[in-house]
Amino acid sequence: MARSGWFVVTGAGEGIMEAAHVGAGREHSIGVNILLPSEQQENTVMEGNPNLIQTKYFFTRKLLFLKESSGVVLFPGGFGTMDEAFEVLTLLQTGKTHPVPVVLMEEPRGAYWATWRRFLVDNLLETGMISVEDFSLFRITSSVEEAVREIHGFYRVFHSMRYAGRDLVIRIREPLAPDTLSSLNREFSDLVVEGSISQGKALPEEADEPEIADLPRIVFRFNSGRQGRLRQLIDQLNGMADDDH
Repeated sequence: MARSGWFVVTGAGEGIMEAAHVGAGREHSIGVNILLPSEQQENTVMEGNPNLIQTKYFFTRKLLFLKESSGVVLFPGGFGTMDEAFEVLTLLQTGKTHPVPVVLMEEPRGAYWATWRRFLVDNLLETGMISVEDFSLFRITSSVEEAVREIHGFYRVFHSMRYAGRDLVIRIREPLAPDTLSSLNREFSDLVVEGSISQGKALPEEADEPEIADLPRIVFRFNSGRQGRLRQLIDQLNGMADDDH
C-alpha cells in the first residue's frame, strides 16, 4: 500500500501495529497512541516520529483513525479490536461516516472472523437487528493480495460522495453509458425515495471543492436507511468498469 502512495494509520504500540508501520516505512506511517494507566511505549518506527499523535481517550483515538481514512483493515485481537470493528460498522451502517472498504484479515486457516460472522448471523441477523445487506459493509479474507485488491478496487470508479441539500451526489471517475445508468435505475430503485438516478455535472453546493468539479456525478434522493445497499451500488459501479472494457 505504501508503494501506491498510501499512509498507514494505526496505534503506536507493538505487535500488529508495529508490523504495519514497519511495512509502510517511517515516512508513510502515522501512529495514534493512547495514554494508559500501564505504560505503553511507542514502537521503534514511531519513536521520535513527527507523525506520532498522543491521545487520552479511546473515542478521540477512534475518531482520528477513521476521520481521514480511505480504508479500514482489522486484524484478530481482543476487546479493542471488537470495539473498533463495531464502531466502524455502526458508523457505516448509519451513514455517519463516508463509505470506505473494510477488510477483516483472517490468519491462514484461521477462524476468528468466520466465527465472529456466525455470531452476527445467529444473534443479530436472525433476530432482525441487522439486515442481510449490512454484510456488504465488510469483506473477510486471509489473502494480503485480495485485501489490497479490495481497497484499490473500491476506488476504481467511485471517487467520493456528499449531500447537496436532500440529494446524494456520488462522484465517479468516468461517465456512465446510458445503458449502465438505466441498469442502475432498475437494480437500485429501492434506494431512491423520489425521482430517479441521474447523471450530471457538479452542483452549486459543491463549489467548495473546485479540484474535483470536472468529475462526472450521479445524483438521487437517497433512502439513507439503506447503507448496505449503497455499498452494493458502489460495488456495481466499480464492477461496471471491467464490464465496459
